[in-house]
Amino acid sequence: MLQILLLATFLSLIVGMCLIHFSHLHESFSADHDLGGVQKFHARPVPRIGGVPIAVGLTAGCGLLAWTQQDSSMLLLLLVALPAFVAGILEDVTKKVGPLPRLLATFVAAVFGYFVLSASLQRLDIPLLDGLLSHFWLLSLILTVVAVGGVAHAVNIIDGYNGLSGVVSIFIFLSMAYVAFKVQDVALMGVCFAMVGAIGGFLFWNFPRGLMFAGDGGAYLVGFMIAEVSVLLVSRHPQVSPWFPLLCVIYPVFETLFSIYRRKFLQGRRIGYPDALHLHQLVYMRLVRWMVGSKDAEHRTMRNSLTSPYLWALSSVSVVPAMLFWQQTSVLMAFCGLFAVSYIYLYRMIIRFRTPRWLVLRRACRGS
Repeated sequence: MLQILLLATFLSLIVGMCLIHFSHLHESFSADHDLGGVQKFHARPVPRIGGVPIAVGLTAGCGLLAWTQQDSSMLLLLLVALPAFVAGILEDVTKKVGPLPRLLATFVAAVFGYFVLSASLQRLDIPLLDGLLSHFWLLSLILTVVAVGGVAHAVNIIDGYNGLSGVVSIFIFLSMAYVAFKVQDVALMGVCFAMVGAIGGFLFWNFPRGLMFAGDGGAYLVGFMIAEVSVLLVSRHPQVSPWFPLLCVIYPVFETLFSIYRRKFLQGRRIGYPDALHLHQLVYMRLVRWMVGSKDAEHRTMRNSLTSPYLWALSSVSVVPAMLFWQQTSVLMAFCGLFAVSYIYLYRMIIRFRTPRWLVLRRACRGS
């Protein structure tokens, strides 16, 4: 596992370095030049093709896993993930692939996973629903596709600040690697370590300096892999509660569900309407008061990066208990409910300017 981790990290790191060093050759189509969008918080045009080094690191890690374990099943997982990754990369370089086509591509990848890898959700530890899922494969397919696509899209939604989605995803993969170790699933544990290494190599360039973004290609690839490994863990091992992966990903998933509710029912807008009211954006605007108003690019980049640790802490509140109670459905359900209540309380506190002073990071900008 250490070899897989190191290989994935090294190749992701090197590919990222090359893409940054030769950015003048591809920045005309690969860089994010939109600095004024409602969801844009970077200070200069940045290459958004970080999905490439992540994909390279993941492929190398899975290749080593297949060679050492004489098991090619995880290489099939890479092929299954291609539609989600390709759709994201196309958006990164063309800026013309909307959210719906990307989501549909992820649905297609989930369908491939269902039939090629037997990655299917057939139980939720809810008796009546479990009976329906086991008897009607089409219902199981629909649930699996929606769950996989939803998680991939949710990871993309929280991919807004340097290091945010990357570190959260590493937390999730480490938690799933632990459970894979407990159930002695070497293949899934190897994939988790390959993903940790691939994301880690990318993060070297992304956090805190923001020299490269994961882009939609990276976010959808990481999100899809989180979802597929989750489904495979549950489908392969009856002792793993289906609420374990849900608690692992509850932060990005609940962020997405709350955003849908907020836009549709509170604001009366369409669900896909872009705004700057995600929790991570509120943290950036109202809690990270570091050098506010400074026009210096380094100051703006540092303020961007200082936002992420707040959300890392929030994510760890769900990932740690998920890892500890991975077999106990009732406890996992309780923690899911507790997280939802905590998220809403925190959101309301920030939106109403009632945040405790110790949570606010301040440093005045001279002359502002």
